[in-house]
Amino acid sequence: MTETIIATGKIFELVQLPQADGRVFELARRAPGVRVIIADKSNKKVLLTKEFRRELTDFDYRLPGGKVFDTLPELDAFRASGKDMQNAAASKAKQEAAEEAGIAIDDVSFFKKSVLGTTVEWDLYVFEATKWRNHTDGQQFDSPEEHGTTVNWYSFDDTEAMILQGKLQEERIALVLLQWLKGAK
Repeated sequence: MTETIIATGKIFELVQLPQADGRVFELARRAPGVRVIIADKSNKKVLLTKEFRRELTDFDYRLPGGKVFDTLPELDAFRASGKDMQNAAASKAKQEAAEEAGIAIDDVSFFKKSVLGTTVEWDLYVFEATKWRNHTDGQQFDSPEEHGTTVNWYSFDDTEAMILQGKLQEERIALVLLQWLKGAK
């Protein structure tokens, strides 16, 4: 299927796809993101960040994570290479854990891909850190807006309660984390 990109920004592009019946389907595409579940299973705790979110004009609890690619040209080059997106996301999960949470991850396991929807293509790859340790240098922020982010461990039960109370406002990731928690208990 031939697509036409009719508008681009730094991280979004607007795509038109012709349909067999002559209509045109539009979608907005964004580079995928990554989230990482870092858990201390022996103590039944999960690590969450608390960070200010401009779109909420408030603080939110989140899994560490970020974008797999910072720009559309990076995404386009990667897609053209034919390489596996899940592998790129796994590598980025390790980087984001160090930057946002001060955790050095040696190994991750793919847990789930959250697909946003039909007209907005923005996949989030969620991994579980299976082998990790505290990073010797602490948090390694890559942008000024991340300063002020705090990192804390929460019990599985408290995390579940926070999800159900709406304190994790990235709702599709809150659901994925709840699914993970139900399997970990």
